[in-house]
Amino acid sequence: MCVVTADTIETSDGCMDVFVTHPDSGGSHPVVLFYMDSFGVRDALRDMARRIAAEGYFVILPNLYYREVQAASAEYAATPVDSRIHYARHISNRGVLEDTSELLSYVESEPRADASAIGALGYCMSGAFALAAAGTYPDRIRCAASIYGVNLVTDAEDSPHRLAERFGGELYFACAEHDDYAPRAVIDQLQADLAGTAVNHAIEWYPGTRHGFAFADRADVYDRASAERLWDRLFALFERNLRPRAAS
Repeated sequence: MCVVTADTIETSDGCMDVFVTHPDSGGSHPVVLFYMDSFGVRDALRDMARRIAAEGYFVILPNLYYREVQAASAEYAATPVDSRIHYARHISNRGVLEDTSELLSYVESEPRADASAIGALGYCMSGAFALAAAGTYPDRIRCAASIYGVNLVTDAEDSPHRLAERFGGELYFACAEHDDYAPRAVIDQLQADLAGTAVNHAIEWYPGTRHGFAFADRADVYDRASAERLWDRLFALFERNLRPRAAS
C-alpha cells in the first residue's frame, strides 16, 4: 500500500505542484525523482509513480509546466493530453535544474524520504533532464535512467552529454529501435562519448519498439512485454544503487 499526497514547492518562478507517493510503512525510503514526458502529468504517470513507490521508494513527480499552468487547474484538465506539448516550449535544461535543486531541498525536509539515496528517471523530453541532473548534482544523485530520451546530444553548451563525465553513479539508457525523436545516430554518438569516460553506463535497445512504448496510455505504441522488461531493468538499477548495503 502507498500513501499519495499533492503538494507545492515554492521556487523563484512560482509554485511547483508535485505528486508524491511513498510506502505507508514507517521509516524513510530511497528517493526517485520522476520527471514527466512532454504530455505532462496525468493518470498514467501517477500510476507509474505508485508502482515505483510500491517497491519501497519515495517518489516525487513534479509538474514541470508549473510556470505556465498548474496540473490541478481547469485549464490543464481541459487541454487534451496530446496537445499539452505546447507548454514544452518554455522548458529549458537550466530551468529544470533549478527546479531539481528545489526538489532536493524538499526531500531533505521530508521524514519519509531518505535523501542520502536518490535516483532520477526521465522519459522522452525528460531523459535529457535526468542525465543533466545526474551530472549537475553528482554528490546527490546515485543513478539515473533515460527512457527513449531526446536531446541527449546537441550542439548547445548545456547539452546533457557534456555533463555525463562528471557523474560518479550509474546511468541507464533505454532506447526504442524505431525512434525518429532519438535516432540511432544520436545514440551512437552518446555511446562514443561515454566510452571515453569512466562513467558506469549501459545503453540497451528494445527491438521492435517505437518512441513511447513504455506508456500504457499510448495505445498506438505501447509494448507491454518491452515495458515490463524495462520495469525489471529500472527496479534492478534502483536496487543496486539506492538500497543500503548490509554490513559484511
